[in-house]
Amino acid sequence: MTLALQLTVIWLLLTLLLGLVRIWQGPRPADRILAAQLFGTTGVAVLLVLATVQEMPALRDVALVLALLAVLATAAFVTREVRLDKEEGSD
Repeated sequence: MTLALQLTVIWLLLTLLLGLVRIWQGPRPADRILAAQLFGTTGVAVLLVLATVQEMPALRDVALVLALLAVLATAAFVTREVRLDKEEGSD
């Protein structure tokens, strides 16, 4: 069981590398924020798997905080984009 969970963590980390490529290449801000959201959700998954493998329940708390921060970051981005669209439309 531990080997399967470790392989799962490796797979999730490879997914994060692909997301990093998307952040660098873009091309639009929405692509970048979706890749950043991928970092948040995958980071939560990695922490939850590691909490199980290493038997560290404190990592579950860290995963919960990371999930909340990811949601707040996405909400802030959407709010910013909506404001920019309204400003461009009022010209």
